[in-house]
Amino acid sequence: MAGPAIGRGRAIAELAVFGGLALGLRIAFDPLFWRFAGPVSLVATLVCLALYLRRRGEGWSSFGLIPLRGARAKLMVLPQALLVFGFFAAAVAGVLLGSEALGWEFMTVVPEGVEDRWGDVRGNLPMFLLWLGIVWTAAAFGEEMFFRGFLVTRAAALFGGVPFGAALAVLMAALLFGLGHFYYQGLRGFVTTAAIGIAFGTAFLLMKRNLWPIVLVHGIVDTINFYALYAGLED
Repeated sequence: MAGPAIGRGRAIAELAVFGGLALGLRIAFDPLFWRFAGPVSLVATLVCLALYLRRRGEGWSSFGLIPLRGARAKLMVLPQALLVFGFFAAAVAGVLLGSEALGWEFMTVVPEGVEDRWGDVRGNLPMFLLWLGIVWTAAAFGEEMFFRGFLVTRAAALFGGVPFGAALAVLMAALLFGLGHFYYQGLRGFVTTAAIGIAFGTAFLLMKRNLWPIVLVHGIVDTINFYALYAGLED
């Protein structure tokens, strides 16, 4: 479902204001609670964005959280999620194979920030459950609503009429998605999450801006990763 048509000026303003707000809040929160600065700043940005959209008579259905009316619409989320997972798997495989072919040694080293942020999840059930809560709120819903729903939609309006405008919109949102993970995952995290952002952004547009399958895949993948970390199954 496409949102209402908007001009380039409004698209630029909204991208600048809310993109700047998300970055500014993360920087402001960083000295207070580094581990949770990203999720908290994103949720705060989404609250401000929701209030702004409400005043303009828009809702999140314009940005991908479309109503799933009837059993068939709900059941269709599952095969759509399989398609999204295929895009995700292809992106991760592409990064792994591409970095090996290019000799990017930094892709083989786990950044220190990852251990600092998540190291105490191992064997720690309360911390594991806390992060699962963050996964299904700030990550699965929050990141998809902001980086795919809002950024891709508004970037598509910005690049409307420009050759390869849709691809530029997906790329712009993906690079910002990667940048959002750079502060603790380093260059390796930037490259990996940017590639995933391209995969999710492409799936978002191909599925006529339906966020539900992407939210589901994002949540499940992160849940599996955190369980592996909790159970000590990761390297």
